[in-house]
Amino acid sequence: MTTFGARLAAATRDRSALCVGIDPHPHLLRTWGLADSPEALRSFGLTVIEAAAGRAAAVKPQVAFFERHGSAGLRALEDVLAAARGSELLVVADAKRGDVGTSVAAYGEAWLRPESPLFVDALTVSAFQGTGSLARVFELANEHERGLFVLCATSNPEAAAIQLATTDTGETVAATIAREVAELNRAASMSMGSIGLVLGATIEVRDFGIHLDSNTPVLAPGFGAQGGRLEDLRTLFPTPAPVLAALSRSILGHGPDGLVPAIDEAVATVSA
Repeated sequence: MTTFGARLAAATRDRSALCVGIDPHPHLLRTWGLADSPEALRSFGLTVIEAAAGRAAAVKPQVAFFERHGSAGLRALEDVLAAARGSELLVVADAKRGDVGTSVAAYGEAWLRPESPLFVDALTVSAFQGTGSLARVFELANEHERGLFVLCATSNPEAAAIQLATTDTGETVAATIAREVAELNRAASMSMGSIGLVLGATIEVRDFGIHLDSNTPVLAPGFGAQGGRLEDLRTLFPTPAPVLAALSRSILGHGPDGLVPAIDEAVATVSA
């Protein structure tokens, strides 16, 4: 087994920088001719995985859409994750977990421990209780050679007031998170860090005072339906580290029969 950072670098080099969302919105299920049911979510997810395999670097299931169906929805998610693990796709669980102490440790064990049915390659986490609150999750990720993507500067406009707020060091909150993540990656002494940042494709990182570290990967949602342009990927994030361009609705909206052409077009754009 290799570290998540190394696997991510290889996947973006050998396939593409594309990360396809698995977001079974109720309106997308209707568009696909599916019921809003756990079995439909399972079918939806498996169809996306089949289309993305061999093309995208990763898939990103949005956990909330499965949780809304309770235990049956989580069983469907477990099946989707198992299928994704059987492919060569990296799997990023978009769960945005964050807490302190034993609670955050339990989240890490649920998503990062190989024995768990929810085991994934990487997990999105929230550090707005302080990066130090995630210490045990960082340890678990390193222990199991998994990755984390820490929310930093996102595309949703209501987040800016917090992310642009300044700390007693004079840095913005977002810049502090970016710096502390970079320090964790450097301390791990890996060729490529396994802790990344979530940075929205509709923001300018310099407006947040963020320095993109060459050892820190990026997960960039906000392309497509939210207004970000795939053509601008490297201009937005000028770093030698892997940058995953996350697309969901702009691909999923093509329906099951249009997934492969939509993914191929996105791959061609990010690879140009």
